[in-house]
Amino acid sequence: MCGRFTLFAKEDQIRKQFNLEGPIEGYAPSYNIAPSQQVVSIIHDGEKMRAGTLQWGLVPSWAKDKNIGYKMINARSETAHEKPSFRKLMAKKRCLIIADSFYEWQTKDGVKEAKRIQVEDRSLFAFAGLWDRWERNDEVLFTCTILTKDSNPFMRNIHHRMPIILPKDKEKDWISTEFNQPSEAKKFLETIEYDPFTAYTVSNYVNKVAHNDTKCIEKIAEKDRPIRVQQQSLFN
Repeated sequence: MCGRFTLFAKEDQIRKQFNLEGPIEGYAPSYNIAPSQQVVSIIHDGEKMRAGTLQWGLVPSWAKDKNIGYKMINARSETAHEKPSFRKLMAKKRCLIIADSFYEWQTKDGVKEAKRIQVEDRSLFAFAGLWDRWERNDEVLFTCTILTKDSNPFMRNIHHRMPIILPKDKEKDWISTEFNQPSEAKKFLETIEYDPFTAYTVSNYVNKVAHNDTKCIEKIAEKDRPIRVQQQSLFN
């Protein structure tokens, strides 16, 4: 699962990190990116890598209702090659979705704590994504989804699913390799080895989508963590 992330790096830093030419149209730094918002994405047009923004929440080209995107922010990498919404995209429409951290909620003693998770030695990284173009009447949408998998040992303590974060040397391969079958893209993802992660607790301020400032990423001390209140029995 991946339902919130951040990207607040300077645009020139993103361009340098991913060897991009020209400005990233539509880029707006954010400390609290949520589904249905625009996210910085990179595709390969057959000649070079191109960056822009896509709406987070996949709307397949054949969908009758664009609101299906709210249910398709993530795609399970284990089965995406078989699903009607994703299988053609696995072969032909893959993208990088750029971030500098993501949030996940860990349940401890009955209380959900928000964690900010980063790649240990990389200030920027890329989720493995899929994208599609949807058009009805005069409306056109370019949308995307983030591929997920079972958590690695680090993430397993926080949540049972995690987004697929590509190693630096696999980013271009993910969007430029010509896969003849969707299953080949699945096999590619199965070879991924992860860089170490780090994580710390942030406040529930980040829970509200409207909150979008540095307070979202502030580390909270142990004394500031929420405490579960045990309900007392009337018969004690």
